Parts: sequence; structure tokens; C-alpha cells
Amino acid sequence: MGAPEGSAEVDRIGVGTVHRWPATGASALSASLTLGWRALLKLKHVPEQLADVTFIPILFTLMFTYLFGGALAGSTRAYLHFLLPGTLTMTLLLVSVYTGVGLNADLTSGVFDRFRSLPIWRPAPVVGALLGDTARNTIAAAIVIALGLAMGYRPNGGVVGVMLAVALLLVFSFSLAWIWTALGLVLRTPSAVSNVSLLLVFPLAFASNVFVKPETMPEWLHTLVGLNPVSHLVTAERGLMNGTATLGQVGWALVASIALLGVFAPLTMRLYRRKH
Repeated sequence: MGAPEGSAEVDRIGVGTVHRWPATGASALSASLTLGWRALLKLKHVPEQLADVTFIPILFTLMFTYLFGGALAGSTRAYLHFLLPGTLTMTLLLVSVYTGVGLNADLTSGVFDRFRSLPIWRPAPVVGALLGDTARNTIAAAIVIALGLAMGYRPNGGVVGVMLAVALLLVFSFSLAWIWTALGLVLRTPSAVSNVSLLLVFPLAFASNVFVKPETMPEWLHTLVGLNPVSHLVTAERGLMNGTATLGQVGWALVASIALLGVFAPLTMRLYRRKH
């Protein structure tokens, strides 16, 4: 039975004919959103992946507040007001590492070979993974804020200030995650991606103003902390949540996010095209 006119290409091989039906590809947005939803469904089937999102925020906030609050600020309540925007930032930086780990796990398991055979926008698996992990970051941020409120934290910036702080942090963590996706395409195993990423995150997080004021540090360390981009991000977070943010503080974080995206998104896609 013949194919409908105009609906297929016909190649002649010997005396037979082969009909190639043109594939209808998904749009870039729909493909990315679908694969982002896939990343969320993985949490449903493997809920252990939420362990880092759940326990890291709780551990850092409780441990540092009650262990060091009295010594560093005179009271746990006063220290919590200083600490919470910092632990919120640190938590999302640590959780963002999972983007590269999950990408590498999909690569080593062969899932991305199946994606490559589909008529979809080629970068969709990478962009979808990043969108899915943005939802994980939102859960982590909600846990930190809810825990802080339960412990007595009251942001002077109100609901609007907190929402703006979370939005800014999600933008920055999305941009930062492109570094981990690049590592996920270069390194051989998920554990290697996790180890290398944490080696980069921990010095940036601890050598910053997350836990203490830089004025209390030696001069050379004070200078390094001032150059640390995480310090500037935490300053913007504190300003938004306390209602004292300046345009320069928020603008610096946005410029840094754009710079990270501009450098590492093209690099990641170049590595992805070479690998696939």
C-alpha cells in the first residue's frame, strides 16, 4: 500500500522501496522541560537522593548556631540572624554539585546514548538536568528558611526580601552548576565529579564571610575573603533578607552569574558535542 503523497521520502534500493517517515521533533523548550520533569521523577523513584537536600541544611544550621553562636555573637539568636543567609548560600552551593554528578551517572549508564537517538534539541538533556536540579535547590532553600523561622529567625526584609534572596541564589547556583556539568563531561565517574567539585566548593565556602566577619581575620586572610565571590554573594543575601541591600550588592551577584553562564555554558555544550 503506497504512502500518502508528500508524507515520505522514497529511496530506491534494488527493486524495492524504503519509506523514511520524517520525525516530528519536540521544541527546545518542551524537550528541556520534559527532561527536567524526568530529573524530578528520579527523586520519586530514588528518594535517597533527597538526603543531601534534607540533612545538609539542617546539619549546618543547627550545628553552627548552637556550637558557635554563643562564642561568636554572645547568643545563638544573634548569631542565627547573621548565619542563616550564609548557610542558605552554602547549602545551595553544595547541593548544586549534584548536577554534574547526575549528568555523569547518566553518561556512564548509557542513558544519554538513547537521548541522542531521539529527534530532540541536542542540549535538552543537559538543560533539563539543570532545570530539574533547580527544583532540588528550591527545596533545600525552603528547608533552611523554615528551620530558621522555627529557631527564631525573623528577617527584617520580610517575605519579599526572603523571596528575592532565594531567587538571586537560584540564579547564581544555576550559573555555577554549569561548571559541574563541564566536570561531569570530562571526568570518568560520578564519585570523581563529586570529589573534585567539593574540593572547589569547600575552600570558597569556608574562606568567606559565611560564618564570621572578615574584620576578625588576619589582614592577609581578610584580603582573600574580600576577593572571594561567595563573600559578595552572601553579603547580597544578608542585605536582601535584612532589608538593607544595595543595588551594587545585588548587581555584583547578577553580573557574576552572567559571567559564569557566558563562560561555562558554551564550554559545556562544546564538550557535550565532542562527546556525542
